[in-house]
Amino acid sequence: MITWRHYSIVIVFGCCVVALCGRVGYLAVTQKDFLQEQGDARSVRAVSIPAMRGMVVDRHGEALAVSTPVFGVWTDPTRAKFEPAQLTALAQSLEIDPESLEQKLQHNVGREFLYLRRQVDWDTAEAIRQLQLPYVYTELEYRRYYPAAETAAHVVGVTDIDDGGIEGVEKSSNAALKGSHGRKVVLKDRLGNTVKELEYQAVPVFGDDVQLSIDLRLQFAAYRELKSAVASHKAKSASLVILDVKSGEILALVNQPSYNPNDVLKSAAAMRNRAITDTYEPGSTIKPFTVLAALESGEFHANSSIDTSPGFFKVGNKLIQDPSNRGVLDMAEILQTSSQVGVAKIALALQEEAVFDVLRRAGLGDPVNIALPGEVAGYVSAEQLRYPIVRTSLSFGYGLSVTPLQLARAYLALASGGNTKELTLVKQPGLRVAADADSGQRVFNADQVRQVIAMMEGVTGPDGTAPGAAIPGYRVAGKTGTARKVGPQGYDDERHVAWFAGLAPVSDPRVVVVVLVNEPKAGLSGGGAVAAPVFSRVASRALRLLGARPDQQVAQSRDGQMPGYHG
Repeated sequence: MITWRHYSIVIVFGCCVVALCGRVGYLAVTQKDFLQEQGDARSVRAVSIPAMRGMVVDRHGEALAVSTPVFGVWTDPTRAKFEPAQLTALAQSLEIDPESLEQKLQHNVGREFLYLRRQVDWDTAEAIRQLQLPYVYTELEYRRYYPAAETAAHVVGVTDIDDGGIEGVEKSSNAALKGSHGRKVVLKDRLGNTVKELEYQAVPVFGDDVQLSIDLRLQFAAYRELKSAVASHKAKSASLVILDVKSGEILALVNQPSYNPNDVLKSAAAMRNRAITDTYEPGSTIKPFTVLAALESGEFHANSSIDTSPGFFKVGNKLIQDPSNRGVLDMAEILQTSSQVGVAKIALALQEEAVFDVLRRAGLGDPVNIALPGEVAGYVSAEQLRYPIVRTSLSFGYGLSVTPLQLARAYLALASGGNTKELTLVKQPGLRVAADADSGQRVFNADQVRQVIAMMEGVTGPDGTAPGAAIPGYRVAGKTGTARKVGPQGYDDERHVAWFAGLAPVSDPRVVVVVLVNEPKAGLSGGGAVAAPVFSRVASRALRLLGARPDQQVAQSRDGQMPGYHG
């Protein structure tokens, strides 16, 4: 009886085995493609291979933005079930609170993908891998680092958590910098761990490097001087721009306050690139263009005289006045002393659109288009030029608005002998300085421009409004500006914008520098006292780095004193 039962069980078991083998064989023959497809769907995955973002470097190859490999840590909350000890160990490795981690998992329990932490370093990722927790994975990604930190923040910009540019050059050149991701096919086990790499479908293409025209040495010098000026004058903000006259390249662009792109959350409020987004009335920095309009009219020449007595006069109901009665002034003296009366009388003697036309040809009112996000065009209008007071105000820099970069471009037209040039933030390869010195579109007569620059040179002399802008060994031409800001009750006598815009050396201009200090509150408010000294220190550094030849001839008297200079 026992023997019969034994054989019966063996026979039944054997039949089952045969049936199963038959079924397997049948499916393997008739359902092969279907089963292969289902198996692959559960174990074969196509995954992305991240591409490294290109570097941003200055004109000499100094790194301004670089990428380094890091890791993202993620899990599948629908499958991951952690014991309390596992949850605590994972939280400690991620350097987060265990309760916060548990709440995060509970709130996302229906999701199949959840980042636990982004951009962790290699050691942290390895510690998490050593825990061998089911359904916890690490994936390669890249994090952006900015060696120059605050110094070049507004130019270089910053990327988001997914390595995409959101500010500055990082945004404007994002397509070139980001590259393209690769792709590979891998075999995964039931826990989602990669068992084998089956096929590489596309290799990652790293992003292109972008070389800027910025000189990090000048950028740092400008940043340091501007930060010092803001602190010493208790100013609200400030901006500074340096242009290469020969090429139109931007050598430095700095704002205060600045921010640290390596830790944006702590300084997000300072991210605005004020040199291209904030507009101001330029004040007396416009006067050289009014004088240029006078020379173009043929009604005035370099030696023309204007009687400014008794130091004031009325245009309609508006009183135009100088600090004192300066009497009869020639054109150079009007710029040297920044006479409101003198320049206003010149403007009223010209055709209605004469000054406006010169400003428009200098580029004011048009965007500079250097491909930085947020740039504004400023404002200058001819609508109300039929009113004498509007023409008068325009002649000394009121009734229009410009950004510091726009004003720098306008002064570049003077420094270039009457040519406008396209400004660029990207280094121009193979640029020959000598060949490009007179490039661009001619908008002003070269002889008349030279006469205006000669007049502007007196501004930085001992009797000018900005002797603090002088640079030992170099001839400097420029113009101060002190513009009152508009408040709820009109122009506010307590809030000013201090400007200085200039070029050097006069004999062969190499740089244009514009300095703006917004609302200085430490007692001094004039462009000559606040902005001009910053110009002197920064431009001096720029001229020496560019190898500009000194053009100031100093005469020494018999007693050893230095009485002055002549060009």
